Amino acid sequence: MTQYPTALADAHHVAVLGASPKPARYANQCIRLLKQHGFRITPVHPRFETIEALEVSAALAEITSPVDTLTLYVGPTLLEPQTAEIVRLRPGRVIFNPGTESLHVQDALNDAGIAWFEACTLVMLKTGQFLEPCSSDSR
Repeated sequence: MTQYPTALADAHHVAVLGASPKPARYANQCIRLLKQHGFRITPVHPRFETIEALEVSAALAEITSPVDTLTLYVGPTLLEPQTAEIVRLRPGRVIFNPGTESLHVQDALNDAGIAWFEACTLVMLKTGQFLEPCSSDSR
């Protein structure tokens, strides 16, 4: 498995929208892998207080520190009502994992000048691409 430099991982804050306590879910696998690499993580889910021993934010609006990466694990139906919160959060980049793609949200990110792309966070972490600059799918 690819190792990330500790200082870079420690400094990189990742918010996981759609975090899950269920180990079989990709969002949970993402959190565990981010933890293994030493990233700062904020799981986001309205119904849980902790996931993988991390304090959970019920909504994006509760996150008070800057977010470098927002990785999405909710489909467009749940994601689109949160568009304004995503833009207000102003993450450094947004990763649309498979099944989360939304032209509505992507257009709003384009308008706000927020980088986004469609990729799999798990694959990026496992192949050492997570901290590499990514070309945006922005149109």
